[in-house]
Amino acid sequence: MSTKLSITISFVLIAIAALVGLALYAQLPDPMPSHWNAAGEIDGYMSKFWGVFMMPLMTFGITLLLVAVPSIDPLKSNIDQFRGIYNAFIVVFVVYMLYVYALTMGASLGYEFNMTIMLLPAMGLLFIGIGYMMKSAKRNFFIGIRTPWTLSNDYVWDETHKLGAKTFMAGGVLVIISSFFGENGVWLMLVGLLVAALVPVVYSYILFARLAKK
Repeated sequence: MSTKLSITISFVLIAIAALVGLALYAQLPDPMPSHWNAAGEIDGYMSKFWGVFMMPLMTFGITLLLVAVPSIDPLKSNIDQFRGIYNAFIVVFVVYMLYVYALTMGASLGYEFNMTIMLLPAMGLLFIGIGYMMKSAKRNFFIGIRTPWTLSNDYVWDETHKLGAKTFMAGGVLVIISSFFGENGVWLMLVGLLVAALVPVVYSYILFARLAKK
């Protein structure tokens, strides 16, 4: 996906979300639900203004940052090698954030559902998307598994990200499966996230240590 197309799709989606929130403003309660516990029940609120506009504004800001990253990274040429996949991931991220926003709007309008069950499959798909991007990621300072050992060696980076792609995808699948276990599924979700994040970090050190011995 081209950078221009990624930016256009992302900003159009954010604008649509903000306009929908504005159109629904009069129907929404004040305060609005803003936080849910592990059981998927509302346990926190915020003012209507921030409930409507915080998520679109935050998504817009993070998207700007994601778009800027390739331009400020000293290893910009490496990011260019997987820029198409990275651009597609930006759109995936925006869709995920606006899905959360849509759930918040729905809960505020009185629709009853379990937030945890609704959110976990989307979170799992996001992790699978991260894993897919990792397969192609080249060494850089902002995107990927950035440990002292991956940043210092291309071989360690590449091999760590091959494994990281698998662990993030596996973690994503576990997160999706966890949605079928209700409140107890949160523990399975945490296991999936820990496996996805920690295993590649440890592996990168092991690879680097082996190279150092040679």
